[in-house]
Amino acid sequence: MNARSDRIDAAAPHDAAPLEDPDPFDAELTELAAHLRLAVGRLHRRIRIDGRESIPPLQLSALVTVEQCGPLRLSDLARREAVTAPTMSRVLSALDEQGLVVRAPDPQDARGVLITLSELGATRLTEVRTTRTALVARRLTRLDDEQRRALAAAMPALEALLVDDE
Repeated sequence: MNARSDRIDAAAPHDAAPLEDPDPFDAELTELAAHLRLAVGRLHRRIRIDGRESIPPLQLSALVTVEQCGPLRLSDLARREAVTAPTMSRVLSALDEQGLVVRAPDPQDARGVLITLSELGATRLTEVRTTRTALVARRLTRLDDEQRRALAAAMPALEALLVDDE
């Protein structure tokens, strides 16, 4: 999430205009969607704040994308992260300075550069994931057994929400 989406998620469930006019019979669905969006956004923000990571959100997102899809050219990474090439260039410079990515010549284009995750970058991603998982686990201890079972039962549905529309 970026700062723009954090501001949107911080809003109350009823204050945002929907993209499409909802079916009046789907008021319950709209209400659920609003509450889920707000809860997920706030939980994500709490995890990020409590984790006190030294890697800013866009840099972290770029690292994950390089890990999952790399090696990538700067323009491909910028497109995947929905930012401009100059913005991604600055992000990559910061990641490169920290030793988190490796830039190598593109064998198919002498002018191009391919970005891959460095060993240190992979280590840092593991550290961030471990810290964030521990933070969520600590929050889960606040719930009673029934609430934890409800979350476990909801995981397949939540994971299904991650599948892109085709």
